[in-house]
Amino acid sequence: MTISFDRRFTPARPDLAAAHLKGHVEAATFVEGRDMRIVAPIADVRSGPTPDASLDTQALCGERVTVYEENEGWAWGQLTRDSYVGYLPSHMLRPALKDPTHRVAALRTFVYPAPNMKVPPLEALPLGAEITVEDEGDYARVADHGFVYAPHLRPLSQYEPDFVAVAERFVGVPYLWGGKTALGLDCSGLVQVSLAAAGIAAPRDTDVQAREIGAELPLEEPLHLRRGDLVFWKGHVGIMCDEHTLLHANAHHMLVAREPFTEARARILANSFGAVTAVRRRSGR
Repeated sequence: MTISFDRRFTPARPDLAAAHLKGHVEAATFVEGRDMRIVAPIADVRSGPTPDASLDTQALCGERVTVYEENEGWAWGQLTRDSYVGYLPSHMLRPALKDPTHRVAALRTFVYPAPNMKVPPLEALPLGAEITVEDEGDYARVADHGFVYAPHLRPLSQYEPDFVAVAERFVGVPYLWGGKTALGLDCSGLVQVSLAAAGIAAPRDTDVQAREIGAELPLEEPLHLRRGDLVFWKGHVGIMCDEHTLLHANAHHMLVAREPFTEARARILANSFGAVTAVRRRSGR
């Protein structure tokens, strides 16, 4: 018997599906997945195996991926962190042999070939990237990468105390559909990466965030909002910095902006996403 499913989070195609879905979905072939990790700073997760396919989301260095197919330079798989399914460049994946020990706590940090800031960097890792530190010092030696300025790293067990403060660090970052880093991010990506820095797992897309993050508040006027509340529209989400100020990655400013909630609400109602559909508050805030 087959069941309906959300294709964003279900590794199933007409020709291929994950073995654990046998009997639940229709597919020509069912396969066991392989446990892999992202080794590039950022891996774009696309809707198809071409570089011009739409960007659905991004995976960060250290994230685990269950890969079900590799073909002509593309891997099709499912991210472990938020269950998103899509296509990633195969060269950005390696078998998951070493567990990360630290995560990047700066918005971006350079990786150097030597413990010296004057040498040309090899790459830059984004906030939330997870790496394996093999030797600590002023510059930590990172397995399979190089050297990273140690104050930019935190042990995996250590989290930021305030996810809103993390989100505020992204003010001015360009809007990028599907993005999750300081090079560009979208509204739900801003929510997800900021909560992750505070040790709070969150779904990727606004419709799921509006169902699963925290508790829903009644939509009674006037809205009694406070710092950390998430305000949802159909297809959009913002974070309250305080009772009057909304922070959101948005296509009006084409960047992450902080603005009066009443002004943003009126503009969104008139021009784009309509009325507020939900307000969610995490317990304990």
